[in-house]
Amino acid sequence: MTAVMPTRETAMPLAPVTATLRAMFGTDDLPGLAPGLLVTDDRFGWAPATTLVDGTRLPELLHAATLRWGGTPHACAALAWKSYSYWVALPAVLGWAAARRVPLLDPADVLIHFEDHRPLVTLGLRRSTTVAVLPGDPLALAGLPEVRVVADEAALLAVLRASLLDAHLAPLVTAIQAEVRIGTRTLLGSVASGIAHGVLRAADVLPGPATRHVETLLHALDLADLVELVPGPAGEPTVQRRTCCLAFTLPRPKVCQGCCLR
Repeated sequence: MTAVMPTRETAMPLAPVTATLRAMFGTDDLPGLAPGLLVTDDRFGWAPATTLVDGTRLPELLHAATLRWGGTPHACAALAWKSYSYWVALPAVLGWAAARRVPLLDPADVLIHFEDHRPLVTLGLRRSTTVAVLPGDPLALAGLPEVRVVADEAALLAVLRASLLDAHLAPLVTAIQAEVRIGTRTLLGSVASGIAHGVLRAADVLPGPATRHVETLLHALDLADLVELVPGPAGEPTVQRRTCCLAFTLPRPKVCQGCCLR
């Protein structure tokens, strides 16, 4: 494959993702993601998400959750997971929905820190994080080492699943379950809900129906049975969960919109 001269498009592989995030939240200063997604200097406070998956820093995350919410260990772990899985999945699912350009979120390429106390944890991506694209994407001809060209949309969804779910979230579920007793279905229900909420929130700036993106992503991740899209008060699609995040068990109980207990 012949490389082409870099352009603004190819020099910023994650531009469609960061633009969508900015449109969703109205700012680049998000309480869960590094500004611009990429971590430019990982020497200060940042550690790879492998330190959660292997258990090294997982107690730190769970302890922070207990201090924040004051609930039982398994309820706080469920809420820590709900926050973490939402922010870690968002760049991949928005990349898919916005431009079929998917950062591969292997835990070695996702960086975390606990220095900002607004969110439970802040996540960012290494500059070397691989971005998967389709053959027709301008990045496909750019000759960049961090770009992986895949054959078609099915292959793109497959690598999204392999990095986000199989290599990252599934092993982290196992690590959490070694610390507290909590069911896999409960945890994966929060992944499904977070993906659906994230894509629906970006509906106004995404090409095509957001509901179709949600359905495609959840089926690719085998999570489609954990949530349902139902009409809201004004007929807009909303997320109805089929599992509970356990927020109702907190000292100050919360029943989330779309909770299965409603």
